Amino acid sequence: MNYLVTGGSGFIGSHLVEQLLKKGHSVINIDNFDNFYNYQIKIKNTLESIDKNSDFEFSDKENDIKNLISLSKSDNYVLYYQDIRDKNGLEDIFKNHKIDLIIHLAALAGVRPSIERPLEYEEVNIRGTMNLWELCKDFGIKKFVCASSSSVYGNNEKIPFAETDNVDNPISPYAATKKCGEILGHVYHQLYNVDMIQLRFFTVYGPRQRPDLAIHKFTKLISEGQEIPFYGDGSTARDYTYIEDIIDGITKSISYLESNSKVYEILNLGESEVITLNEMLATIEKTLGKSANKKMLPMQAGDVQKTNADITKAKTLIGYKPTTHFQNGIKKFVEWFLRK
Repeated sequence: MNYLVTGGSGFIGSHLVEQLLKKGHSVINIDNFDNFYNYQIKIKNTLESIDKNSDFEFSDKENDIKNLISLSKSDNYVLYYQDIRDKNGLEDIFKNHKIDLIIHLAALAGVRPSIERPLEYEEVNIRGTMNLWELCKDFGIKKFVCASSSSVYGNNEKIPFAETDNVDNPISPYAATKKCGEILGHVYHQLYNVDMIQLRFFTVYGPRQRPDLAIHKFTKLISEGQEIPFYGDGSTARDYTYIEDIIDGITKSISYLESNSKVYEILNLGESEVITLNEMLATIEKTLGKSANKKMLPMQAGDVQKTNADITKAKTLIGYKPTTHFQNGIKKFVEWFLRK
């Protein structure tokens, strides 16, 4: 099968590309190497995902990406340095390849940055996604997996969060863009018969996790003996999901779409194991064998108190079954962090 993966050089995307290639599929990776975090990290992700253990020599961004594109190209993999806001650029890619299914992971991520840059989040997460759906319509592509987020639930009072819960009260621009993506996705399903699964990811962690996210940031700062920013009293809680379980959910969603028609589904992909901020920090401290130096700060705008996924539907529909408990997942992450 020929899969187009947007954001295939990011954290989740690079793991997905790696898995698809291992299964013998062909992958077209679209990534714009956004400055949200160091582009060199995405280059390393890409090389790992295609099993190129090259001593890459970095110089400047444009030349580095050009060299990466050349180095990575093969019979079953091609990388495009492309922004999804550029519909004409996307169209050229669609013209050059037969695409069986799209897995759309590219987005501007992060709750807090979205409050500072809401218009940019709208451009990427809504307009960019609509560009892809417009091209699905134009090129007759009927299968689409889309990354949504647990952020759409906001401060949902009902625990655990189910796909049938009302999600009309987002508390950040990021969450609102993801809710819009779900609604607009249904429009393209209804009008143009695009079979679609929208996946609400719950706090994904593991090797290659973005360095701005709490688990990675805390691990780095504690290992270096630096102060960590600690927001609130530590009672906030998240449903942490290990990257291998998320990839299992994505690949099973792909298989479901390939075997079924007239599909529009929203699925929670979580661990259904809720860990408080205090518990998360204690687990990292224990795994590293070092204590944290906390800088106590007030809760930040846009942060939710708790997330907890009801994964009954994903289990029933696609056979999703997370297997990595938090303590073991942190152990795997720390081992990766210490050797990278």
